[in-house]
Amino acid sequence: MNKKSSRSVAADLDRFIAPFRFDGSGKFHLKSHKANAKGGLDKQAAEEILEVNKRRLSDFQERLYAQDRWSVLLIFQGMDAAGKDSAIKAIFDGVNPQGCEVYSFKQPTSHELDHDFLWRCMVALPERGRIGIFNRSYYEECLVTRVHPDLLVKEKLPPRLVTKNIWRERFEDISAMERYLTRNGAVVLKFFLNVSREEQRQRFLERLEDPAKQWKFSMGDISERALWPRYQAVYQDIVRHTATSYAPWYVVPADHKWFARVVIGSAIVAALERLDLHFPRADKASLREFKQVRNALEHEGKGRKKRAR
Repeated sequence: MNKKSSRSVAADLDRFIAPFRFDGSGKFHLKSHKANAKGGLDKQAAEEILEVNKRRLSDFQERLYAQDRWSVLLIFQGMDAAGKDSAIKAIFDGVNPQGCEVYSFKQPTSHELDHDFLWRCMVALPERGRIGIFNRSYYEECLVTRVHPDLLVKEKLPPRLVTKNIWRERFEDISAMERYLTRNGAVVLKFFLNVSREEQRQRFLERLEDPAKQWKFSMGDISERALWPRYQAVYQDIVRHTATSYAPWYVVPADHKWFARVVIGSAIVAALERLDLHFPRADKASLREFKQVRNALEHEGKGRKKRAR
């Protein structure tokens, strides 16, 4: 793709990215972000964009892996049934699994609780040349533990460190860590799948009615749903305090899964395009060796044909 067409594609994608990107500049109110936005698209047009993005993502991923300089960390957060699993599956369908790693962070184990709150995610960070996908992340320790203070007790922190400032301090720690990662060649993109309460209700009903989805449902989902206003307030606080120019948040309208995938896929493709990824170029010495090897292989093939006669 030439530079002119590349700029044209980037401009087209930006209309699905810019309205939902928050980098910490200005004010942020979660209520001003509509969960049912469709960006002027219909489902068919969205599917076409998704397919184009998947092809470009596959190409970029190969170059990322071969170049072995950058790494990409993608963080997915959202309420239950927001569509995190299906979005990851749809967007990365066709991408070489050797270059991607997906981690789902559930309730911490006793071993994980014996470390700091960032530890279990830090040991799962992607290597250079790879894409790391976090289905939930270290942000859970500023979210669930804040909504359920009893969980914070299980983290075994010295009591004197558990003050009213603990959440602000965690935000500072996270932002400093993400800054460190970006200074060492990691691209950090964070997606909050913003689903409405009514859409979550409908998806829970679908899970209850579909035998293939019933395994996803637990009674805990209902008890957490009762805390919806609290979760929304905490998510707003998280985005406000941890969105930065180097690790922005994308508040993705998630009521229409097909549009959420357009936003997420477009943001990832646009970020990879800015890295100027390319396959490593062979030096002159290597090219001379390649020529010798090619000549030897061609000569070997001619010899076999003669013997076969």
